[in-house]
Amino acid sequence: MNKGLNKIEHMKMIQSIIERMSRNSFALKGWVVTLVAGIFVLSDKDADRTYFFIAYIPIIIFWGIDSYYLLKERLFRKLYNNVRCKEDSQIDFNMDTSDFGQKRDYLKAVFSKSELGFYFPLALVATCIAMMHLLWK
Repeated sequence: MNKGLNKIEHMKMIQSIIERMSRNSFALKGWVVTLVAGIFVLSDKDADRTYFFIAYIPIIIFWGIDSYYLLKERLFRKLYNNVRCKEDSQIDFNMDTSDFGQKRDYLKAVFSKSELGFYFPLALVATCIAMMHLLWK
């Protein structure tokens, strides 16, 4: 009657971590847009040019943090798949993902489609706004 119960519970634990990583990534994206927009709003037309370049700081920092969450999410997905393929008797509720990742995986996360597709256009918009401000000043 309890056959497979350990496996299901272990997979639920892993799935909840994957969901938390995804929510964190979504929240970071919201924060970086808010911060960059706030920086541009606070730097009025009489402001120094350096204020516009400050907008790149949160973009770079949040891109790095968001990529870390994406990396962790991918590692837990690999762990989930590993647990999925195990027999119930082999389930030990281990949450260690160190066997599934390598250092180059972080760079893959940084330059993934989802990260590049969000942060690169954000940096481009920041550049366009800074350039327009410099040209119209």
